[in-house]
Amino acid sequence: MGAGHRKRFGLKLNSVSSFLIAAVHFQHPTPIMFKKYSIFYSAVYNSLNKPSSRFSSADISGQTVVKSSVQRSIRTSILAQWNMDPETLDAIWPKKEGLMHVKCRDHISIYTCHGEPLFFQHFDGPFYPTLRLLHQCETWHLLNLAETESRLDPNVIPKVQIDRGAIRFLLSGANMMCPGFTSKGGWLPPAESAIPTNHPVAIHAEGKESAAGIGLTKLSSEEIKSVNKGIGIELITHLGDDLWNMKKIGS
Repeated sequence: MGAGHRKRFGLKLNSVSSFLIAAVHFQHPTPIMFKKYSIFYSAVYNSLNKPSSRFSSADISGQTVVKSSVQRSIRTSILAQWNMDPETLDAIWPKKEGLMHVKCRDHISIYTCHGEPLFFQHFDGPFYPTLRLLHQCETWHLLNLAETESRLDPNVIPKVQIDRGAIRFLLSGANMMCPGFTSKGGWLPPAESAIPTNHPVAIHAEGKESAAGIGLTKLSSEEIKSVNKGIGIELITHLGDDLWNMKKIGS
């Protein structure tokens, strides 16, 4: 999909004071009140090339129980796309627990278990874990560090890191520019673990333990290093946006 076919959840910071609140929110990720604008992963512009209205519960067109055969297909896809073993996936989404398909506008699909959003998808693209799910996996990893046979891995999807200067842009819903990853405080994997173009990534921030956002690479990690200008990663969802604040759907 091109840049003209994507919109994501997000928030807009209109003053210095709201930025300071956002900084506190980033350190302590609990839902706070902001005026939010829809920049969630879907169409970013309408036919007039103007931003669409903000996402809300009204954008949910329906919910259906996912058939067992489709659930098996989704499990296979997630295990192929994410750095996760079957046991960890079973702990997150038990096989005996039903999966709900929440249909939203612009061909967005959010999948929930007991009303909790676990992952989402646009059209038939890759499955993205929610930020809350990433944080849950990170917590499990810390709790299991003492277990030598633990197979939990906090990096469900590849990790990248922005420097401190880019945090305020991420929290405002902006796409991430290459210099934010290549400057001091930023981080990209070495060449032998390079991330390809159009791949989901967990965006961490300098000095913070948990992922602050999820994005899609517009350049490979090696291209980000060599080009070092322009957009490197398109932001899909981030702390404080509507998806983050949507703890439960249909409850």
